[in-house]
Amino acid sequence: MLARIYKPAKTAMQSGTARTRKWILEFEAEQARSIDPLMGYTSSSDMNSQVKMSFETKEQAIAHAEKHGIAYQVIEPKSGKRSIRAYSDNFKFGRIGQWTH
Repeated sequence: MLARIYKPAKTAMQSGTARTRKWILEFEAEQARSIDPLMGYTSSSDMNSQVKMSFETKEQAIAHAEKHGIAYQVIEPKSGKRSIRAYSDNFKFGRIGQWTH
């Protein structure tokens, strides 16, 4: 039973950092999902794959995993590259070779 500890990235629809501040402990799937032959639903008998716990800090998540004897893998978050641009930069004089719309 392996768990991943990570900090979720923001979705493409977000402009802020909501729901990206907490660390998540999530279990890896131990069994592959199976397809129900009658209805076509995907199902799994692995209940741990449904568990997702959130923690304030990475150290709290690691301490919880070690306390309960869970093997874990920590995935460090990647820092985003921000380029601050003003709307008026689209219309400045010397913008040859830059982004246009």
